Amino acid sequence: MLAVGLIRAPAARADEGMVKLVAAENFYGAIAHRIGGLQVAVTSILNSPEQDPHLFEASPAVARQIADARVVILNGADYDPWMAKLLKASPRPGRIIINVAALTGHKAGDNPHLWYDPATMPKVALALAAALAKADPAHAPDYADRLNGTLASLAHIEKRVAALRAKFKGTPVTATEPVFGYLAAAIGLTIRNQAFQTAAMNDTEPSARDLAAFENDLKQHAVRALIYNKQVSDKLTDRLIAIAKKAKVPVVPVTETMPGGVSFSEWMLGELDMLDKALTGPPA
Repeated sequence: MLAVGLIRAPAARADEGMVKLVAAENFYGAIAHRIGGLQVAVTSILNSPEQDPHLFEASPAVARQIADARVVILNGADYDPWMAKLLKASPRPGRIIINVAALTGHKAGDNPHLWYDPATMPKVALALAAALAKADPAHAPDYADRLNGTLASLAHIEKRVAALRAKFKGTPVTATEPVFGYLAAAIGLTIRNQAFQTAAMNDTEPSARDLAAFENDLKQHAVRALIYNKQVSDKLTDRLIAIAKKAKVPVVPVTETMPGGVSFSEWMLGELDMLDKALTGPPA
C-alpha cells in the first residue's frame, strides 16, 4: 500500500486563529482554499496525479490532521472509506463534515467520481462557504465574496460543456473506467462498453465477451475516442491503448487527482480541450 503525504493547498500555514480544514482529495481542497483565503488552513490528503488513490493507506500523520480539523470534506460513496474510519476514531464536538456523495444524492455502488459532474462543484462550493461561515462567523462576508468568484470560475466549465454538447452530442466514445463518465454524459456522448468500465471500477475481471466487444469497437472504429485514467496502469489498459493507437483511434488521458499548479477549472477545461481535439479530427 502507498502512504500518501500531506500537502497544504497551496502552502497554507495552520496559524492560530485560522480554521483548520482537511479535504480527503485535493480538488475539494482547492475549492476550500479559494473560498477560505487566508482565514483557512487547508490540508489535502490525496494530492498527486502520480499516485493511485485506490492504493492509499492513511498514516498516523493523516489521523492527527483529521483529529485537529474543524471542517472536513470527503467524497463518500466508498471512494475514500478510510476517512469515515478516521473520523469515527477521532470525534470532535462541533466539527463540520461535508460528505459530497450525501450532498449530491449518491450512494455506495454509484460511480464515485463525483467531481467530474459539472453540477457537483457548485454545490460543494456553497456547502463549504456555509461551513466556513458557521465555523468562523467573523469572516462570513469574506467567504461569501470569494464564493461568488468561485462560482463564476466554475461556470466556465458549464459553458464549455454546453459548447461541446452542441458539437458532439451522440458521438460514440469508450473508456477503460468511468472516471470521466459524468462529464461525458453531460456532453451527451454515447458511452460504450459500460459493463467493462463497471468491472474495472469494482476491481473485478471483465468478461471475455465484454473485452472482445471493447477491442472490436476500437478495431472497427465504432468509437471516436478512447478515454483512460493515466493514474492507473495495468496490462489490460496498456493493451487497449495499443489497439486504439494501431487503429488510429484518438486516446485521451485523464486523471482522477488534480495536477499541481492549476485550478480546478483549469484542470477540467484542459481535459475538455483534449477531448475536443480528439473528436474534431476526421473519423479513423
